[in-house]
Amino acid sequence: MQQVHLIISGRVQGVFYRASCQDVAVKYGLNGWVKNLPDGKVEVLVQGEKDKIEKLIEWCKKGPPNADVSGVEVQWEEVTEVFNGFGIK
Repeated sequence: MQQVHLIISGRVQGVFYRASCQDVAVKYGLNGWVKNLPDGKVEVLVQGEKDKIEKLIEWCKKGPPNADVSGVEVQWEEVTEVFNGFGIK
């Protein structure tokens, strides 16, 4: 199992980014969470198979139809806590 931490910037709040991200993560069988940050960015922590995480990262670069993503910071990490399911914080 792999884990990645993402910070997505751009117009990513108020455009159903978190709900859409959750749908995609569940579709790929990934675990973790997504949340809005006070500075207008979205943070994602995701765990699962590397190829499926990479598909989610590619989706995050576009986001849902009304999003305007300007950047995605990707940091691969050691798994320290195992999540069951994918939630919105």
